[in-house]
Amino acid sequence: MVAPLSVWPWQNLGHFKYTLYGPLAAKFLYTWIYEDTLKDLWCLHILLICALRGFVYQLWSSYNNMLFLTRNRRIKQQGVDFKQIDSEWDWDNFIILQALLASMACLMFPSLKALPVLNSKGFFTLMLLHVTVSEPLYYWAHRLFHGTYLFSHYHSLHHSSPVPHPFTAGHATPLEHLVLCVVIGIPMTGSILTGYGSISMVYSYVLAFDFLRCLGHSNAEIIPPGIFNKLPFLRYFLYTPTYHSLHHTEMETNFCLFMPLFDALGNTFNTNSWLLHNQITSDSGKKGRVPDFVFLAHVVDITAAMHVPFALRSFASTPFSIRLFLFPFWPLTFVIMLIMWIWSKTFLVSFYNLRGSLHQTWSVPRFGFQYFLPFATTGINKHIEEAILRADRMGVKVISLAALNKNEALNGGGTLFVDKHPELKVRVVHGNTLTAAVILNEFRKDVKEVFLTGATSKLGRATALYLCRRRVRVLMLTSSTERFQKIQKEAPADCQQYLVQVTKYQAAQNCKTWIVGKWITPWEQNWAPPGTHFHQFVVPPIMAFRRDCTYGDLAAMRLPHDVQGLGSCEYTMERGVVHACHAGGVVHQLEGWTHHEVGAIDVDRIDLVWEAALKHGLRPVSSVNLHCKDSP
Repeated sequence: MVAPLSVWPWQNLGHFKYTLYGPLAAKFLYTWIYEDTLKDLWCLHILLICALRGFVYQLWSSYNNMLFLTRNRRIKQQGVDFKQIDSEWDWDNFIILQALLASMACLMFPSLKALPVLNSKGFFTLMLLHVTVSEPLYYWAHRLFHGTYLFSHYHSLHHSSPVPHPFTAGHATPLEHLVLCVVIGIPMTGSILTGYGSISMVYSYVLAFDFLRCLGHSNAEIIPPGIFNKLPFLRYFLYTPTYHSLHHTEMETNFCLFMPLFDALGNTFNTNSWLLHNQITSDSGKKGRVPDFVFLAHVVDITAAMHVPFALRSFASTPFSIRLFLFPFWPLTFVIMLIMWIWSKTFLVSFYNLRGSLHQTWSVPRFGFQYFLPFATTGINKHIEEAILRADRMGVKVISLAALNKNEALNGGGTLFVDKHPELKVRVVHGNTLTAAVILNEFRKDVKEVFLTGATSKLGRATALYLCRRRVRVLMLTSSTERFQKIQKEAPADCQQYLVQVTKYQAAQNCKTWIVGKWITPWEQNWAPPGTHFHQFVVPPIMAFRRDCTYGDLAAMRLPHDVQGLGSCEYTMERGVVHACHAGGVVHQLEGWTHHEVGAIDVDRIDLVWEAALKHGLRPVSSVNLHCKDSP
């Protein structure tokens, strides 16, 4: 049986829970528009406070996930995984609860609606009541919640998050947040009853309370030790992220709300608190752990730029798709894009751990469209080169180039950097060998003929040569006879007949297996017969126009099941799935290969790389999206 007040009454409403704010908005708008009065301004204040509280938590979340700022200040080194993100998904339930309670208070006590904007005496009363009542009340209540019954039925939910995060502060049961309502309500109520209450006092106290809660649950230490060295007494009046992190790891110490003084008085002070704080802050100047593998990505477009953990954590934990709530942020993201264009450098986006190895994703600060601007290519190559050299200096073992970062026209699939810096210790990998293997292993065994666009590209060439060796007839769409003949000559003499040059889409009107390496329009898709399956390695993917055909996703693989700390999706990929070029770098690192994988794909290694990927637990992804006539 579920314990009383251990689950939220609106937990099954999903996003519709925010309609609970509706009556407040409706009441304010009605009196403002139809009664031409602002008598219900209190409704607006409650809504504004709720919005500002959410904004405070979001700012702290963004800061915690800005690994390029916090990587050397992190208290716990593991990442926040999907399980924790899902568990904390409704972290803001307490804001709704307190909004409802505030509304009830305003309706029951009309005098609350007439508070002055400012009364400086109220702040003194507020602080006095906070220190003398709220702090000790929370301390003892918190200790009670660590009792056997209350912990197992209530407080264990809060402690179920393995990595502290600002959203962890809100991740608790209704009973715990009702106690917090009392804790936060006593100072404000006392100030109001003494006649010193004000609107500015309510705003300031509530937001400061949330700010300090986020501070304590941050996984990055931001308070410099110099403050406590100059003012030693201050360490008893303000806790730090490292101080509260010890409570989450050792449980029976550091129970205070914000003031360690009460832990000292209650004999629950952890003697390692200041030592850990000094250790974390002193290590912040060091470089930290060197990653074993780096995936060098880039921004796809302005909308996709918001699909990063330091923007919206929950959104980044799901596959990217266009959402309506993104559009208001588009102008800000556009301005940030311009700033990045003028001044920026490659930065750390995310990380995960795999079998003792640290894998990081870095991003070149350039957007997809910039790769097609002739005057921008030199600057992009400079960013990529600097990232490779930085990885080499750090001692990174493998760096894999994503999508446009290995464009043949840009840098010859990475050849430019390897030729320019022959002394590189870091292995540069384009990952196209595994990409080709993923595509080729999607085919049914009985396929005898395929139609290939982008036939003379690196992947197109490798695909054609691989298939012709297996006696599969390849219709290679290209207008360049010279390029076609060059590829054909690479095939064994007895297999060259299986490579056929075609120059028009009409040549494939009877072929049901299309491999799309160059973007095709819906009109061009019409040449495919019903029942055709479109495999593809083109970026961006083609539109699923034909409802009587099936479409494959971009080549990808699922990471091994023992991956740890993974909490963000790679663009449109499912959770735990990465692009094949990313997976190719992972395999390169796990195998300990010492060669560079740049330039043309070695067809003889396709099966070898595929078998190595499977050996290490990477799994192919079912990538067929059905679009049938009978689909709804």
